[in-house]
Amino acid sequence: MLRRLLALALVLCAPGTAEVRGLTILHTNDLHARLTPLANHRGGFAYLAAAIRRERQGCGDCILLNAGDLVQGGPVSTIFRGMPIYEIGNLFGFDAATLGNHEFDYGWEQARRFTAAANFPIVSANILDPEGRLLAPKPYVILTVNHLRIAVIGVLTDSLPGLATPKSLAGSRALPVVATARRYAAEVRPRADLIVLLGHITGEEERALLDGAPEIPVLITGHIHTGLAEPLTRDGRILVRVKSYGEELGRLELQVDTEKKAPVSYTWKRIPVDDAALTPDADVAARIAHWEAQVAPRVDVPLAVSRRFFTKREVKALIEQAVREETGADFAFMNLEGVRDTLPAGQLLERHIWNIMPFENEVLIGSFKGRDLPPKVAGGRQIDPDRTYTLAVSDYTAANQQTADNLGTTGLEFPQHAGPMRDTIIDWFRKKRVIQ
Repeated sequence: MLRRLLALALVLCAPGTAEVRGLTILHTNDLHARLTPLANHRGGFAYLAAAIRRERQGCGDCILLNAGDLVQGGPVSTIFRGMPIYEIGNLFGFDAATLGNHEFDYGWEQARRFTAAANFPIVSANILDPEGRLLAPKPYVILTVNHLRIAVIGVLTDSLPGLATPKSLAGSRALPVVATARRYAAEVRPRADLIVLLGHITGEEERALLDGAPEIPVLITGHIHTGLAEPLTRDGRILVRVKSYGEELGRLELQVDTEKKAPVSYTWKRIPVDDAALTPDADVAARIAHWEAQVAPRVDVPLAVSRRFFTKREVKALIEQAVREETGADFAFMNLEGVRDTLPAGQLLERHIWNIMPFENEVLIGSFKGRDLPPKVAGGRQIDPDRTYTLAVSDYTAANQQTADNLGTTGLEFPQHAGPMRDTIIDWFRKKRVIQ
């Protein structure tokens, strides 16, 4: 037996022969500035940092990747336009990251500033600035770990224009995901032992890459907040994605054939980030405390009392009622994806409204004949096709009304400005005093 093992080792080490080497990819996505644990005691940046530190301990072949949307989801991010989140994110020890669509919520120029503020490479191959140049410094980066050259290519969904306002993009645009990823994979393949796609992409784009990009054997993705229960696979290629808001840390362990430039085996697990089982990282906790102290006087203000827990769909209805009653519009519409949190029972603070509505959206109002109103805004009310009604929406919905999560229409105009949506909601909650 010993002679056989020695003979096998000589073959594997002989010049010109392939090697199989280990690689461990720790990965996160859609952290969304959720600095503190959620109501279910999962997540929180200091606890996530502790989980990362624990998983990296003794791991000589580890890299850590983030698949976009580090910012936008809490008052610290909104008030300070995301920059403190990148400051704290620098403490995680990311080896590479890509941009998410919410990195553009503060404008494309701020997205570029994020790439400069990060002390880790941010790669994005398919996003162009208004002058047609790559917005990120690099389309990909080559990392070396355990004598493996790992090419990490970043992409962002090419549906970006429907996920942002025209003002925030200002002419920035997304190239097709699959074609761009394949082009850069072909470019970098001679210099890499393994290509990893780091994508903030839709489910349709995930499937298109698995079906149509055989050059890319490993895909780490984000954008879909639910995560995966099991990896998606196709012809030996692997795609993984974990839950949003830092509830999970992914750990993908690969054995990589350097001649085939592909994994020969893998294991994947989702590691819960549980605040009862982890000691928070002290450095990250200190920076969170610093920034929370800056916003607490503004947002930790008693607002109303909630008699029960409200789901996101129920919060959507509350927002629509608030906008309708505060503006005097006949109808109001809020897209469900724009509702970013639930509401708990008990004392509500203004912070809760910042959490459900972190975006700097404005309320816009338009007037339409009943026959022209989108069916989804009626809410069961009888509509006279010849009567003129007013409809209040966010500026995001007005700009992207054709998408399925919005009105499903085109060409409706909303010329009247009715002020910031978050302020409108806060004013309504304060007047109601009790929500039930």
